[in-house]
Amino acid sequence: MDRTLKALSLILSYPTGELQHAMPEIRAVLASDTRLTAAARRGLRPLVEELEGRDIYDLEEQYVMLFDRSRTLSLNLFEHVHGESRDRGGAMVSLVETYRAGGFDPVTSELPDHLPVLLEFLATRSQTEAQETLADAAHIFEVLVTRLARRESPYGAVFAALTQLAAVRVDSDAVADMLAEPDDDPTDLDALDKVWEESEVLFGPDPNAGCPQVRDMLARMDTPINPAAAPHAAE
Repeated sequence: MDRTLKALSLILSYPTGELQHAMPEIRAVLASDTRLTAAARRGLRPLVEELEGRDIYDLEEQYVMLFDRSRTLSLNLFEHVHGESRDRGGAMVSLVETYRAGGFDPVTSELPDHLPVLLEFLATRSQTEAQETLADAAHIFEVLVTRLARRESPYGAVFAALTQLAAVRVDSDAVADMLAEPDDDPTDLDALDKVWEESEVLFGPDPNAGCPQVRDMLARMDTPINPAAAPHAAE
């Protein structure tokens, strides 16, 4: 089990009292991982301290405003690749099959491309496989670092850490293209409602359709193993 990926999965999940109680252990895991630079480990401290000591209701509200109401900060990775198209649905069907082939059956209401779920799965894989999968999404992580910095959110440090764990040179052109898209405003509820009404996830039968980056991500996760028990995985 890669304890750092598991820790990052947890702190990107919806805040709970249980998560707050686990923060001392999570802090120790992140502080001891030498794959992260000292600057990256320091960068994670404000978020860890906030998750541990801030009022839980404030944490919940902040999380919803960032990740649930803002599509440009979505934690559903495939949405950043091809929105709500049928291609995304096919990729998610394939991802679920990959999870199950690896003995991982997520018990959650989240979509399979939800980043905390993917990180929990990758925590059970080899370091090489996890690194290669993270590398496929590194440009998305870099974009989220920038967008979260604009909002002065400590969550950006998590995506900076994931970029380091990917150990790959980020495609600057892909980052620039994504950042050229207008960022949404989570306080403009009327505009957000209109965006959500116009989109629908369509699950198609072809998991090989769509973006090659998604196909590459799925192709790297094809070696079944038996993961350790985890909160989101059925035993």
